[in-house]
Amino acid sequence: MRRNNRRRMSMGEDDDPMSVVSNLFDVAMVFAVALMVALVARYNMTEIFSQEDYTMVKNPGKENMEIITKEGGKINRYTATDESEPSEGKRGKKVGVAYQLENGEIIYVPE
Repeated sequence: MRRNNRRRMSMGEDDDPMSVVSNLFDVAMVFAVALMVALVARYNMTEIFSQEDYTMVKNPGKENMEIITKEGGKINRYTATDESEPSEGKRGKKVGVAYQLENGEIIYVPE
């Protein structure tokens, strides 16, 4: 009679094979959130989550350069294109180069 009581006590919620899947899902979600936080911290992208306005230049000086600005809650992307391509939305072309001197002065050199 004692054996029957032990079996009844051992059979419960822990015997559900699907509980392992839900635990794995929880672990995967924690890992994904930790990975996202690590990537944001590594690439210094914390400005995206702040309330301040900012401007970021991606691939500076190259053909695929992008200027990303955040104004309030709106994020805008500007890309440089050739004149032969039709302009769609907010696009522009490279018209020169700006240099900042050691004293803080900025010099613009048109191309």
